[in-house]
Amino acid sequence: MAAFGSVFMPKMALATFENNQWSEASIVGSDSIQLHPGAHVLHYSSTCFEGLKAFRHEDSSVHVFRMDQNIKRLAQSSRLLSLPTLDEEQVAKMILDVVAEYGSDVPEPPGSMYIRPTHIGTEAAVGKAAAPTATSMLYVLLSPVGDYFTGGAKALRLLLDETGMRCAPHMGMIKSGGNYASALGPMMKAKAEVQADQILFCPNGDVQETGAANFLLIDGNEIITKGLDSSFLHGVTRSSILTLAADLGMTVTERDLTVTELLERSAKPEVEAVLSGTAAVLTSVGTFIHNDKEYKVGTGEPGPIAQKLRQALNDIQWGKAEDKHNWLTKVC
Repeated sequence: MAAFGSVFMPKMALATFENNQWSEASIVGSDSIQLHPGAHVLHYSSTCFEGLKAFRHEDSSVHVFRMDQNIKRLAQSSRLLSLPTLDEEQVAKMILDVVAEYGSDVPEPPGSMYIRPTHIGTEAAVGKAAAPTATSMLYVLLSPVGDYFTGGAKALRLLLDETGMRCAPHMGMIKSGGNYASALGPMMKAKAEVQADQILFCPNGDVQETGAANFLLIDGNEIITKGLDSSFLHGVTRSSILTLAADLGMTVTERDLTVTELLERSAKPEVEAVLSGTAAVLTSVGTFIHNDKEYKVGTGEPGPIAQKLRQALNDIQWGKAEDKHNWLTKVC
């Protein structure tokens, strides 16, 4: 497979908002978008998106995972960015229609069809720095992807940053390109200076999230992660993993976690740390870097509980385990 998310299907679903109403959605060529160079999105970052997946089961049927949660979050992001209000039923139909169009192209496990709904402001008005766009465009791109870890999963190295934040606190719940851009500079610096794979942002010692994933700590039978607030992204994979952990009898604790407690707990051999996200599902962390020192997390290698939780989620997505929580929507 090509690099994750770098190959796209030739058609996508598209709808536009003009004159205070949404157009009928249609399936169009993925190269058919035209934007005025003064479009609001290009100057004032009126953009948000989602990432979800469709999976092929053994009977060749195709199912989208937790689509309702991603649509709700896209609507929330649009609202918080003052983009036009989405018709959530229309978004759902656009996703299902375009996935059905390419149902036969959904890869077998461990591959999947990555789905990228995107909402952008299109009004040509560079004078609207302090005003929302009056027009917008919603499209749904598809990208067939393989296993995120083509060379096998490896435990990551995380730099603990107590001085910076991934994004402005009031922007944390929004899945917007600007939030990823704001974290890119510090991440590139961390990679160059200490060979970190990611930064775990911990402003004033408060353990939050990395540039592109939620963070969870596993200590024996307990899984600990920051309680939801407006400062960071409410991950759908995070929610799914916590639900499955509870199903397996684990204690789920959502609370503030300090860097001091994190480093103390990580010294224990049975402790695991993981990042959760749509692309990689669960990624183990083997090393923390803090104040020029390296701290091994547990054994320093991917742990058994992380693998167990990852497999439990994959089994539901691939139709190998019962979908007790009604997370799957059948497409075809």
